[in-house]
Amino acid sequence: MFGRLGTSELVLILIIALVIFGPAKLPELGKALGRGLNEFKSHANKITEDIKEEDSDEKQNKDEEKEDK
Repeated sequence: MFGRLGTSELVLILIIALVIFGPAKLPELGKALGRGLNEFKSHANKITEDIKEEDSDEKQNKDEEKEDK
């Protein structure tokens, strides 16, 4: 549905944002967006690590069960 954004589309979006929010608010909005993306990324990485850890624990438990038999 949405393709890749080109340079002209990004410039248009920035101009619209500048008109709507004004030059004083844009840096604040950018900082807030950056913090939100960083927080999302850190949580996503933690979830990925937790899943990998659980998977390795399950494999280890299966290996131990095979050795017991």
